[in-house]
Amino acid sequence: MKNPKRFLVLLLFAFLLVGCGPQTTGSTENSEEKKDDEKIVIGVSMLNLSNEFIVQIKDGIEDKAKELGVEVVITDAEKSADKQLQQVDSFIAQGVDAIIVNPVETEASSPAIEKAKAAGIPVINVNGVTTAEPDAFVGSKDEESAEIAIDFIADQLGGKGNMVMMHGHPGQAAEIKRTDGAIEALKNYPELKIIAEQTANWSREEALTLMDNWLLAYEGKINAVFAQNDEMGMGALQALEKAGQNDIVLISIDAIADALQAVKDERLDATVFQNSTAQGGGSVEAAVKLAKGETVEKEVFIPFELVRKENVDNYIK
Repeated sequence: MKNPKRFLVLLLFAFLLVGCGPQTTGSTENSEEKKDDEKIVIGVSMLNLSNEFIVQIKDGIEDKAKELGVEVVITDAEKSADKQLQQVDSFIAQGVDAIIVNPVETEASSPAIEKAKAAGIPVINVNGVTTAEPDAFVGSKDEESAEIAIDFIADQLGGKGNMVMMHGHPGQAAEIKRTDGAIEALKNYPELKIIAEQTANWSREEALTLMDNWLLAYEGKINAVFAQNDEMGMGALQALEKAGQNDIVLISIDAIADALQAVKDERLDATVFQNSTAQGGGSVEAAVKLAKGETVEKEVFIPFELVRKENVDNYIK
């Protein structure tokens, strides 16, 4: 070979042309094609899937996701804010396009919201608020549900009497706001008094025990019961029926299937309908828009509705 150095330079130049130029062009095209074909993936952390109303929200999420052709990965925080944070951490690691959080607690679930936002992933709160501000909220004004309940009790009792109130899990947004709404509404009825209030943690079983205790402690003094959700309302109903107390007014919130049937059967005086399907579906719609870089309303509120025997058939599926 007459000029080995020149040969090596030409060989190296040819290698660079073949190895680098076409590979860069092909890589860019493949990346864009993959991005266009990707299905939006939404991570979802639910408060507690042993609660019927929360399951209804989940169903609304799944139905809307199917309708919009997006994928949802649904997890159950089992009433643990720590577990909810772990689930959000996992969604961030997976690189989901958006995260929906059904908060366990107002304060304790806030770090999960903050982490999602810090990672640049849109986060939507459904059916519960946090101190940390999400990109969007879809739910109802829980104060309104309590105001409806207190107005109903006042109407049934002629504006005066003694009532007891069952609280949800302390620190959760619905419990805080339903309590605030009840206290505010009671200002309109100075002769309607709360003589006992305690948490039953959204639980039918705990509410049954609590109502048993109250019937013993306040024998003959209770005129009405306000349970902050239907699970507790149904527990209170069991206790009242067992004790033969048919003259005590009872109202609860959510309009789950058991409560609606009890209203129809004239066993439960009323429930307050909260549109779980609309909340779940609305959260997915917001998540998809945010994942696409579109703007959404910061807050979407779905009104509560009083359900009595006269209109219960409109709510039974």
